Amino acid sequence: MKSTLLSRRDLDFLLYEWLQIDELTKRDRFAEHSRETFDGVLDLCEQLAIKYFAPHNKKSDAQEPSFDGETVTVIDEVKEALDAFSQADLVGMGMDHDLGGAQLPMAVAQAAFAWIAAANISTSGYVMLTIANANLLAKFGTPAQIETFVKPMMAGRFSGTMALSETQAGSSLADILTRAEPQADGTYRLFGSKMWISGAEHELTDNIVNLVLAKIPGGPAGTKGISLFIVPKYLVNTDGSIGERNNVVIAGLNHKMGQRGITNTVLNFDGAVGYLVGEAHRGLSYMFHMMNEARLGVGMGAVALGYTGYLKSLDYARERPQGRPVTAKDPTAPQIPIIEHADVKRMLLAQKAYVEGGMALLLYCAKLVDLQHSAQTDAERDAVTLLLDILTPVGKSWPSQWCLEANSLAIQVHGGYGYTREYDVEQHYRDNRLNPIHEGTHGIQSLDLLGRKVTQRGGASLAALGAAITQTVDAATAAGGETAELADRLNTTWQRLVEVTTAMFASGDIDAALANSVAYLEAFGHIVIAWIWLQQVVACHGRSGDFYDGKRFAARYFFRSELPKTGPALDLLATMDRTTLEMRDSWF
Repeated sequence: MKSTLLSRRDLDFLLYEWLQIDELTKRDRFAEHSRETFDGVLDLCEQLAIKYFAPHNKKSDAQEPSFDGETVTVIDEVKEALDAFSQADLVGMGMDHDLGGAQLPMAVAQAAFAWIAAANISTSGYVMLTIANANLLAKFGTPAQIETFVKPMMAGRFSGTMALSETQAGSSLADILTRAEPQADGTYRLFGSKMWISGAEHELTDNIVNLVLAKIPGGPAGTKGISLFIVPKYLVNTDGSIGERNNVVIAGLNHKMGQRGITNTVLNFDGAVGYLVGEAHRGLSYMFHMMNEARLGVGMGAVALGYTGYLKSLDYARERPQGRPVTAKDPTAPQIPIIEHADVKRMLLAQKAYVEGGMALLLYCAKLVDLQHSAQTDAERDAVTLLLDILTPVGKSWPSQWCLEANSLAIQVHGGYGYTREYDVEQHYRDNRLNPIHEGTHGIQSLDLLGRKVTQRGGASLAALGAAITQTVDAATAAGGETAELADRLNTTWQRLVEVTTAMFASGDIDAALANSVAYLEAFGHIVIAWIWLQQVVACHGRSGDFYDGKRFAARYFFRSELPKTGPALDLLATMDRTTLEMRDSWF
């Protein structure tokens, strides 16, 4: 029986037939691996997802964590799942050998972890945050900090969080008020409050490693004065044993519409002991290492939720008899499965285009990370980084918008049953609705894309993406037929985007350009996904069978029904419209 979490056939296609991940084993970093080890990890994560994570997905939604004023209680199944994951040595599956990690390619690790996210996005969140936390400290922490905090996280004894937001600041990190007072012994004492901190209080692990942004008094104003600190729930003794409770106090739990199974907290720091990470006043640059990883993690979580919703609605559509063909004349004729109705096919095709396109984008980004880590020259690393930089805001925001739409369509395919709690798809929608906000809204990602990534180094990232698109267009054109037609459509749309982008900045009206940055992000994202789909079509060239035909038709759908949506957005951007800028508060 096929899984309704993810499609292993699709993952195999994306990893091996398209991205050719097994070719990475020719690089020194991944030389100890083979397709056999890659498949073993994918198999293991699928098994863990089915056995430990999926069974309590609905229960953890219905019985969310509770706080009695002293202790946070989480259902037992969450700890069982986390323990199973860590006992399989999967927390460090993408981390370096010298830390005790498996040093798997990130593309394989992300594909494997997608099973966990699809099964239970809430419980997977504890792991995702821990891995990102450990990766940051592995890169910027001292040897002592790595030994004290990273290795216990890899072993599953500790878990990790990121504590950025504050009630009065939200995403405007320049305005955080949490302060860190230096002490004579080299530690700091932190005072302040953090809001919306996922996974920051529970009894699931022996300790919780909070990575906290704070300002050291006397430092520069704004974001240049932000430093990063390790603030554990419990202090750790020199022998690695757990010491006394730190002054990190939970003020309460936030109750969300979705992803209810992971604690979401308000934390107060009342003289909590903190340890500086790296240099003072460089905390935001360090945190961006974790934030960028978390952004791609949020994107993958959105894909996973969209994907499982799609597969469940596909199963339902095949099994649910209702109605007859529109041209049928005999009312006594047997009803047909709803998948035979054109509009249901439309909704399923849209979902397929969104979730398989989103999965491909995130695995492509993960491969770029692998190429970064294994680059043999600085020039190679720089070229890959330019491409990854410009794709990261798309990798976070596009799946969060369109795989959420896939969940909406999955509900619609189910009809009235879709919005009942007896079926999974209503929960998937609620869970996924958080992702357009997690790790930066569409507005924040769009400002990052248009205001930073597109213009950085004189447009080098945009040029790098353009070169990659041209390479795909050339390959698709050589394939001929419909593939060449799709290539022409993509090239025409991309050239229009470049033309509009150039004109926007040439106008000198930066306020108007950035005021419409979300429209830019949405058009940009659709063009990127069209490119990703064209790459998949090229990989299908010369191959026959239902799977490959399904890929071709999903690509055809995207190019005919979705890519044209970029036209009105690019028209708006070309006008440098100032409506939102000129609108006044009193007119609402």
